[in-house]
Amino acid sequence: MLLHAVGMFLLTVFLCLTAYSWDYCLIILFCWWAVLLIWLVVQFLSRKNYFTELEHNAKNLEQQYLLGELMPSSFRLEDELYRELIRKSNKSVIERIRQIEDAQKEYREYIESWVHEIKAPITAIALACENMRDERGRQIAVENRRVENDVDMVLYYARSDEVYKDYLIAETDLQEVCGEVLMKNKQYLIQSHMQAEVDCPDHVFTDKKWMSFILGQLILNSAKYRALENARIHIFTEAEKRSVRLIVEDNGIGIKPEELPRIFEKGFTGSNGREKGRATGMGLYLCQKLCRKLGIEIWAESREGEGTKIVMEIPKSGFAGCYITKL
Repeated sequence: MLLHAVGMFLLTVFLCLTAYSWDYCLIILFCWWAVLLIWLVVQFLSRKNYFTELEHNAKNLEQQYLLGELMPSSFRLEDELYRELIRKSNKSVIERIRQIEDAQKEYREYIESWVHEIKAPITAIALACENMRDERGRQIAVENRRVENDVDMVLYYARSDEVYKDYLIAETDLQEVCGEVLMKNKQYLIQSHMQAEVDCPDHVFTDKKWMSFILGQLILNSAKYRALENARIHIFTEAEKRSVRLIVEDNGIGIKPEELPRIFEKGFTGSNGREKGRATGMGLYLCQKLCRKLGIEIWAESREGEGTKIVMEIPKSGFAGCYITKL
């Protein structure tokens, strides 16, 4: 526009110096402005339609780095050059993503292999402790169970992004699942002097193995942050219209109000975890991550010094349809 304005000014000066009348000058300037305006309107509409289509394609793309493959064709040479450059850039990005995915896959496979190998000595130690009926054997069994729990956390964390490869949705008896988890951790609970009460008559459709892991983490947390006297844990269900609430409640030391919203964050240990000195901040993070994958809502309620309540809301139906649709 500035170039055109300068050109019009110079032309007007030239015409005036060559004795052209002002009428001719105005007619020439008017024609120039009319042609310029028409050209600008056509260019604006053309570019607007082009970029509107480009933006529409970008919004409908799940992987927006593939935009270069869906760029609309254009008669402009610069558009084609941009398109080719973006395609080359996208190709480089895709190759890099594949390299990262391959590296992650190899690492995950190694972790799963390592867990498989380490399970053998853990099982051997557990069997040996069964034959040792003294106090020393019980202490070894408790520590061995802690090691097994940490190994399970590694395995479930490695698989948490690919739940669909290792899940089986079936009708699950929550009373049975809770009983199995408590029996599995009985030595730790006995050592912690914790009483456990289970009242879960409801059945839900979920993956039994993943639910057992989540419950195990919640029970171990309750034992770790237990009350000094009369420690207890109560696991029960509440039937709602479209869901079943599985609640794990204890009378432990509770959580500070300012820390409660952060307990599901990755790596967050809080003041209780720092005092105990063995917290990793991964247990509740994994529980929430797996619950989301399984279509379960989880949250916590707590009062410092009075105890903690973890609530899991499991849909009675609709989980399988929701998740399979995602797949």
